[in-house]
Amino acid sequence: MPRIDRIVVEGVTRTFDGVTALRGVNAELRAGEIVALEGPNGAGKSTLLAVLATVIRPTFGRVVYDPIGDDPEGVRPELGWVAHESLLYRELSGRENVELAARLYGTDDAAACDRAFARVEASGFVDRRVGSLSRGMRQRIALARALVHSPSVLLLDEPWTGLDAASATLLERELVRERERGTLVVVVTHAADQAERIGARKLRLERGRVVTAS
Repeated sequence: MPRIDRIVVEGVTRTFDGVTALRGVNAELRAGEIVALEGPNGAGKSTLLAVLATVIRPTFGRVVYDPIGDDPEGVRPELGWVAHESLLYRELSGRENVELAARLYGTDDAAACDRAFARVEASGFVDRRVGSLSRGMRQRIALARALVHSPSVLLLDEPWTGLDAASATLLERELVRERERGTLVVVVTHAADQAERIGARKLRLERGRVVTAS
């Protein structure tokens, strides 16, 4: 599977029961950069991220993932996704959650899981049931799950929420590390200083439209 080296968003509009969340969004995102989606609540940031993640489809327009194309099934193996909530199976251990994801991605490799746990410093609690973990611990497991198959695109929705200082620092370190290995990282954030700390290019949305891109 070729790695994604560019995402082109072409006139994407998304409506929900008559409410327009995205309005003709155009953007180009390239490998080896971090892009911070900024804007007020309700601006469409999380909706755009979900469209990029192929979790939801545009009502109009399309997203092209060069060189793969615009087929969601074709691009999903190259995507790593961390939602606002961890979406982990709470009755399973952290290890079981990540191993399940690895198998689904075709990376049935215990060593790959161990490397992901080591990167997010989760080795000490991966065998505990997810339901017993703090939010910061759950987010580390979710990040390990997103990284286990070495995706070429990493998408994160407000990943700093509820993290202590140590977990936030680890998150920022890993996002920069992914950019340095050529990954395209797209992250939703409300705080300008977070984008600046990780050297992100900013894409600001308001009322479903891109108003500034830097």
